[in-house]
Amino acid sequence: MKFIAEAPSKAIITGEHFVVHGAWALASALPRKVRVEVNESDHLRVVSDRLSSSKAPGLRPIEHVVEAMAREFSFDSHLRVSIRSEIPEGAGLGSSAATMVATAAAIARLHSLDLQLPEIIRFATVGESEVHGRPSGIDTAICAIGGAILFKPGCAPKIVSFEGTRSLIITFSGKKRSTKRQIRRVAGVKETFPSLFECLTQAASEVSEMAAVKLTVSDMRGLGMSLSFNHALLSTIGVSNHRLDSLVDLVNSLGAYGAKLTGAGGGGSVVAVAPRGKVKSIVSGLRRRGFETFRAEIPVQGVKSWAAR
Repeated sequence: MKFIAEAPSKAIITGEHFVVHGAWALASALPRKVRVEVNESDHLRVVSDRLSSSKAPGLRPIEHVVEAMAREFSFDSHLRVSIRSEIPEGAGLGSSAATMVATAAAIARLHSLDLQLPEIIRFATVGESEVHGRPSGIDTAICAIGGAILFKPGCAPKIVSFEGTRSLIITFSGKKRSTKRQIRRVAGVKETFPSLFECLTQAASEVSEMAAVKLTVSDMRGLGMSLSFNHALLSTIGVSNHRLDSLVDLVNSLGAYGAKLTGAGGGGSVVAVAPRGKVKSIVSGLRRRGFETFRAEIPVQGVKSWAAR
């Protein structure tokens, strides 16, 4: 018997980095997923379709999730954890968070643990903290909950509900980035310019709350303006670069209402919104220029798990 869980990827629509320092951020689950299968074994072994060796350092945080759950619920940690991912690593799309969430959910299914989403998120954060150092918690929250949420550390996530679907354009810059390094960079800016940083954090928080309203009422032009303003804030604290700024400019020149980096910055991906009639041509135009790009229809379901023979 195999026990399986799937968790979606994510995009932070507005508020990344500032959310670590107390701002509201808006995030959405994306349709690309991670699938994790677990079954009992004679020792703990984690394998991934993205890594050739089960001894790769990147798999150690997943082992920590298994071990934390085994300690708390007094079961043997000897499991085989198999990971298949549709999410590019280092692209700012929640690859590690989705993996941790799916791992925790699959183990809970294996041991018939009736865990609610906050508990799944808590165990997933064990591994996510090792990957990113000081995560805000938004990635594991959106990968578990799905849909779209407003998130602020210390507050319950606010579900952002809307009728119908919305389209996001996601394009990978082609450069992977280190979230830990970018978080340290932003902490340095805060230490050097505390008053300025406080003002920027407040502005980012207000942009996220405004963006949530625009998403709800399907004002995609207004949402695009929110994205553009947020990208300017992120550029101010040094997490954008020439490659990302040029990609944002390119997406806008192809007809988007607005675009910004999503995730840690320094590389990773760009998220954009556009008139529905232009989404297909923008995606095609970016692909012709060599960028891995896809259209994401939201909302998307959060983590789910099941048993299979």
